[in-house]
Amino acid sequence: MYRQKYLFLLPGLLVLVAIILFPLLFTIRVSFSSWDVYNPGLNWIGGDNFTRLLADSRYWQALVRLSLLTLATVTLQYVLGFGLALLVWRDIAARRLFRVLFLVPMMTTPVVMSVIWRTIFHESLGPLNPILDALGIGAQPWLSQAGHALAAVMIVEIWQWTPFMFLMLLAGLLSLPQEPYLAARIDGAGPIRTFLSVTFPMMAAISTGAILIRLIEASKLMETIYVLTSGGPGTSTETTSYYIYIRGMRDFQIGYSAALSLTYLVVMIVSLTVIAKALTRMVVKD
Repeated sequence: MYRQKYLFLLPGLLVLVAIILFPLLFTIRVSFSSWDVYNPGLNWIGGDNFTRLLADSRYWQALVRLSLLTLATVTLQYVLGFGLALLVWRDIAARRLFRVLFLVPMMTTPVVMSVIWRTIFHESLGPLNPILDALGIGAQPWLSQAGHALAAVMIVEIWQWTPFMFLMLLAGLLSLPQEPYLAARIDGAGPIRTFLSVTFPMMAAISTGAILIRLIEASKLMETIYVLTSGGPGTSTETTSYYIYIRGMRDFQIGYSAALSLTYLVVMIVSLTVIAKALTRMVVKD
């Protein structure tokens, strides 16, 4: 009976091996090959792909760009999500309606959302520039200049994934005990003091979890870039995932793209581990 329990784990273990372990091991093997459009197959070339990667400035620029984009968007998503959660947490009119409306962007797939925003950002046919003209700001080259294109990507990401932060943080707020708030009112603490001394510290754990989840998801940014800017203008909005896609699926440099993917995986694991430990030490007190 003691050994039979492992038989029940076997189906899950086989699925794990099939969808995670085997692709990972195969990718490692491919990364040491010269597989491309001219030389299909697993011809062993040692670490040549990784040596080439170290000198690939385009890859490292895409990685730095992705890191900055991820940190900026997740930070703004957290701030806006927390603000919306605090707003709906209190007894306001039609708060149930607002809860549903705030979740609509997250329910739409990234590709569809990016198509909609690409139409909005269109410099001559989109509705955004006429609105800016009417406000006296003037039309903006949203998708044809590097800085504006990055801003457009950030806007789309913040629009779509702030509801996730809102949902996580609202759930945390609704689960908070009321005794600390009663004690704060007795002590005469105002709203700001109550937030800084009571609400924010008690939300530390859920905040850390929400931020880490979004950092992991944002580090895989691909669909929005593919549909909205295609990495342009030039390579100004190219992220690591999109660059790997170009090398693997467009240029068919399978071996090199596998090496890029493995390096990217290692960098993300190390970076997210460091960030997770830093956030835990910062906001979760023993």
